[in-house]
Amino acid sequence: MKLISWNVNGLRAVLKKTFLEYLETEAPDVLCLQETKCTPDQVEQLWPAHYTTFWNCAEKKGYSGTAIFTKTRPLKVTPHIGIDEHDREGRVLTAEYPDFFLVNVYVPNSKRALERLPYRQQWDRDFLGYLKSLEKKKPVIFCGDLNVAHTEIDLANPKANVRNHGFTIEERNGFSAFVGAGFLDAFREFEKGGGHYSWWSPMGGARLRNVGWRIDYFLLSQSLRPRLKKAFIQSKILGSDHCPVGIEIN
Repeated sequence: MKLISWNVNGLRAVLKKTFLEYLETEAPDVLCLQETKCTPDQVEQLWPAHYTTFWNCAEKKGYSGTAIFTKTRPLKVTPHIGIDEHDREGRVLTAEYPDFFLVNVYVPNSKRALERLPYRQQWDRDFLGYLKSLEKKKPVIFCGDLNVAHTEIDLANPKANVRNHGFTIEERNGFSAFVGAGFLDAFREFEKGGGHYSWWSPMGGARLRNVGWRIDYFLLSQSLRPRLKKAFIQSKILGSDHCPVGIEIN
């Protein structure tokens, strides 16, 4: 089973590029999208018949948003975590399958001046609580743009970014809390080295020079580790400032 996550930074924009060709060629069993920035009716598109689509759109037009394209219809799809202050921006979609939950998430950005950092810290605590409540029922896989590079090897220039959004100690500690709670960073189960990124600034030719950040992830309950066969980053796939990341599980 192939699961892929991609922050498309505007689904309408990426549809004008190679999104449909990518979907046909890669043919994931489940595709989780973040930053869709649209409602389904704003996309005049007939999706491939073998996919069922689910959406969680922000109240604010053209902002945030998540979607799931899945070949197997889930038992249930939930578009919230049950906390009003977190559930207005279309950031979470949870699909329940027979033997695990799949949570698609677009984590709030702390903003350049860190004005949203306190909210981000509360989000991290509440989201972890939500994940652990799900895990009491069955194992959990969660994926998406977590808006943080966890360790120094997860970005090209760590020293220059110590107090920048996406690499503050508070945000990194938030990620460490996921790991401390028993969730495994799937990519790091296979690759321990640096130089592997999923987001690049659109300025200064950063992508060509591979001056990037790894901020898109798959994490999973430890009980699913025996089923995890592969984790990957598709850095050559263009269309967004992020690239797709994925896993394969039995």
